[in-house]
Amino acid sequence: MTGTVPELRRRSSCRRVVVGVSGSPGSTAALRTAVAEAGRTGAVVVAVLAWSPPPVTGRGHWGVPVLAALDAGLDAAAERLRGTIDGAFAVGLSRVRLSSFVVRGEAGEVLVRMVGGPEDLLVVGAGAEGLVWRGLRPSVASHCVRRSGCPVLVVPRPAPR
Repeated sequence: MTGTVPELRRRSSCRRVVVGVSGSPGSTAALRTAVAEAGRTGAVVVAVLAWSPPPVTGRGHWGVPVLAALDAGLDAAAERLRGTIDGAFAVGLSRVRLSSFVVRGEAGEVLVRMVGGPEDLLVVGAGAEGLVWRGLRPSVASHCVRRSGCPVLVVPRPAPR
């Protein structure tokens, strides 16, 4: 499901566990942790994949080829979210209510905006290590810890097998 952040905000008084999903091993660990927490507390899991369109190239006008590329990118993001959820839970999600959304925007900002209030929990993966990588891509986890209006659980990356 896609939409804008205000449309997707909480519509009930039920506590939610909002989790960032990117398809990485760290986000898969975060998703599993979010589902475990929801199972323990009866909360609803809201899995969110933040999506940014590719930069416009070529002539730079918003013609049919550019719109087709945007649609294809959005479809690929939705498939990545479905694949991550399916891969993380091959056995199933029998006891947990889960909704999933692909939202356009930068991951940290999208996740912070998806939080409905202080009764929610935001779960994110710790992300990549190393100064070079963090210089290229700012830490989503750090952004969420600094800006979120609810508790944030940062899940460490799984150990290599």
